[in-house]
Amino acid sequence: MATPKSLDILDLVSLIWRERVLLFGIVLLCAAGGVAYALLVTPIYKVEVVMTPAGQRSASASLGQLSSLAALAGVSLGSENNAAPLAVLKSKEFAEEFIREQQLEKVLVDDYGDPSEDLDIRDALRIFLEDVRVVSEDKKAGTVTLSIYWEDPVVAAHWANSYVERLNARLRSRALSESERNVKFLQQEISGASIVSVQQSLGRILEAEMQQYMLAKGDLEYAYKVVDRAAPPKLRESPKRALIVLLALLSGAVIAVLTILGKHGFLRSPKVAA
Repeated sequence: MATPKSLDILDLVSLIWRERVLLFGIVLLCAAGGVAYALLVTPIYKVEVVMTPAGQRSASASLGQLSSLAALAGVSLGSENNAAPLAVLKSKEFAEEFIREQQLEKVLVDDYGDPSEDLDIRDALRIFLEDVRVVSEDKKAGTVTLSIYWEDPVVAAHWANSYVERLNARLRSRALSESERNVKFLQQEISGASIVSVQQSLGRILEAEMQQYMLAKGDLEYAYKVVDRAAPPKLRESPKRALIVLLALLSGAVIAVLTILGKHGFLRSPKVAA
C-alpha cells in the first residue's frame, strides 16, 4: 500500500512561502470577486413600524355587565381581541389587497421574478410574503413590528406606514358596519317589545353600542397604536460589504492552501496495492 506524503507545520509554512505568488494570486482573485459582488448587488434597506395593540374598548363602565344580555339579544358588544388584528396583519388576503391597491405586481415581479416566466399576482404575493414583508410580535414588551425590506428606503417607508394605516382603516370600517347593523337591530327590537323592563334593558345595550360606534368613528388608529412610524433609513440592511470581502479573503486563503497542497501531491488518496 502506497503511503501518502505527510508534512509538519514548519514544512507547510515553508511550502506555502515558496508558492506565495500562487497564494497571493488566488487570494486577490477571490477578494476582487467579493468586492465586485458587494458593489454590484442591489442594496436592500429595512424599515420598521412599531405598534401596540389598541386592545379592548369599553364604551361604558357597565359594558361588561351588559355583554351577557347583549349576547342573548344577538348583539356582540366590545371590540375584537388582540389576536384578530394580528391575524389580519399576517394574512395573505390582506397582503394581496395591498399589492393590488398599490399596483405592486409588476414592481415585485421585475425585481425578484424570472422575466422568462409568465408571472401573475400569485407570484407577486409569494415574493412579497417571503422577501419583503415580515411581521414579528414581542409578547413580553406587548409590541408588534412590521418590517419592510426594499431597495428604495423612501418607498419602503411609504409601504410600511400605508400598510398599517390600511389595516386600521379596514378593521375600523368593519367595526362601524357591525355597530350600524346592531343599532338598527336593537331599535327594531325596542319598538317591537311590549314589556317595559325588556325595553329598558335593550335601551341600555343600544346606548352602549352607540357609544362604541362613536369611539370607533373618532379613532383612526382603531386596531394598532403606532409607537414608532417607519422612516427612510440611511444605512442599508444588506449587503454587508465588509463581511463579504472578509469572507472572500478567507475563502481565497483556504482555496489557495488546498491548491498548493494538491499541486505537490499532499491531497492524493492512498492507493491499495493488489
